[in-house]
Amino acid sequence: MTELQTRRDDFAKTRLANSAPIELENRDIKVAVNHFSFTANNITYAVAGEMLRYWQFFPANDDPNDEWGIIPVWGFATVVDSQHESIEIGERLFGYFPPANELKITPVNVSDGTLFDGAAHRADLPPGYNVYRRLSGEPNYDSAFDQERMLLFPLYVTAFCLHDMLQDNDWFKAEQVIIGSASSKTSIGLAYAVAEDTASPVLVGLTSARNKNAVENLGIYDSVVTYDELESIDASKAAVIVDMSANGEMLGRLHTHLGDNMKFCSNVGMTHWEDAGPRPGFIQERSKMFFAPGHIQQRMKDWGPEGFEQKSSAFIMRTALKSRDWLTMREIDGLTGLSEIYDDVCHGKVAPETGLIVKV
Repeated sequence: MTELQTRRDDFAKTRLANSAPIELENRDIKVAVNHFSFTANNITYAVAGEMLRYWQFFPANDDPNDEWGIIPVWGFATVVDSQHESIEIGERLFGYFPPANELKITPVNVSDGTLFDGAAHRADLPPGYNVYRRLSGEPNYDSAFDQERMLLFPLYVTAFCLHDMLQDNDWFKAEQVIIGSASSKTSIGLAYAVAEDTASPVLVGLTSARNKNAVENLGIYDSVVTYDELESIDASKAAVIVDMSANGEMLGRLHTHLGDNMKFCSNVGMTHWEDAGPRPGFIQERSKMFFAPGHIQQRMKDWGPEGFEQKSSAFIMRTALKSRDWLTMREIDGLTGLSEIYDDVCHGKVAPETGLIVKV
């Protein structure tokens, strides 16, 4: 078994680790990981690995001092061995995997369309991350959307939840929505949702000078402002901020510039993780971390699982189709290829219009 491991105290460092092949116990299955996406969102999993327990999903092998972790990824796998009477060899699954060539799953709550990993170390983790879609039992499954599904669906469900949160709070009485790290794919998904909402405030994208043209070319933001000119944003208008960057210096400046008109700041991603942390001017009492799995669980209670699935899937599919206008998929060859490009992803050097798909 081979897996890409990341240093838990310095996630700019990785290694390829080999261990003995997986052996199954009663009713386990073994899957071969086929393809998965890798984006800045995966780096966010590392940054929040301790706080939100992302390291707990897939414990690193050959790690006696607990120094290494596995960054979870979204992708597809094929069952290559099965001790479970309801799951056949050759079946394909979509879900949360390690960047590795194989994984052991202990299936529980098995239905025609889904199964959950009942491994003890995952028992108290968010169920949305423990569920695997059985493609053989999925109505209207279309393999033509596999790449968008692994790359965009996890990001756009967060975008859907963010839009729902903003609506539910009446946009925090804001006249403008400011999205930090506007070139990130989650930001773009949220921008699509806001742009198609006729009741939404004005939409402002904040991005680097390097990415300004790409963000403007999307045609979904009402205006695009670079970080070094953020003081040009109209501070007389009440604003709600949705930030994917975690850039403490930038957020401090923006909060200071807006002052009392900074009504709320939703902190989501960490594309600028190296600059994370509160800085002078940051208004902590009107800021809050957003955790999509928690929002999903609440809406499943409110709407029922089928209601949430219907609403979110319609948005995700619609938005993924729009994204084909600007998104270019790039296939990475194996875990070695991922280790070679990892540094570029980690430090935000991959062009925003590029989607990385790793073929294991």
